[in-house]
Amino acid sequence: MSENVTLDRKGAVATVTLSRPERRNSLSDAMLTDLSRAFTELRDDDTTRVVIVTGAPPVFSAGADAPHARAKTDEERRRLFTEKKSQFRRLFERAQTALENLEQATICMVNGHAVGGGWGLTLACDFRFAAAEAQFWIPEVDLGVPLGIASTTRFIRFVGPARAKEIIMGCHRYSAAEAQALGLVTRVVPGAELASAVHDYTAHLLKKPFRPLAEVKARINAISANGIPVINAMTEGFLDRG
Repeated sequence: MSENVTLDRKGAVATVTLSRPERRNSLSDAMLTDLSRAFTELRDDDTTRVVIVTGAPPVFSAGADAPHARAKTDEERRRLFTEKKSQFRRLFERAQTALENLEQATICMVNGHAVGGGWGLTLACDFRFAAAEAQFWIPEVDLGVPLGIASTTRFIRFVGPARAKEIIMGCHRYSAAEAQALGLVTRVVPGAELASAVHDYTAHLLKKPFRPLAEVKARINAISANGIPVINAMTEGFLDRG
């Protein structure tokens, strides 16, 4: 699709790959724009029923590729972050929301470290399969900047305010097993078995009728986000994918 993101389709399965291995798949403005474009393209694709999101080896994503991350002092980080945050946050939240709102079931194949916004991006998927060797952490506070509101909101939604504070404020590195224990990873397998495990679960999902699967996903997302069951209006007009 681009030098930043690849979109491969095989039958009813589409794989979106973060493809900047030389930059550890860090999330540049261009990559975020390409991710949004890929998810928008898939939104109205009536042949795709499962979407897999992964990163070009050896990591999933090192997070934001922003100048503040490479600044040498807290003052310089804050200045650069202030200059950059509006555009980056807008692009990141657009990509994250577009992924979360896909009708198709989505699986994040975390083949390596997921850092900062990279970890936040995984939370927009329905299922997260991680290599046992993968690690997860939010380094923003140590870098002298706050985590964006979109990822912060999703951490609170997943684990509650107390745990979210521990993860975001503590900047602790979590193993895949620890992330799974927190409910932030669906399944952990050895790295050599990750692709096979994702393939098997994809095949399991493809056996389900698409419309009820999509409706249940929409209901769960709405209840999780709003705390109330908004059922009827939001489940109209789902594409018939067989």
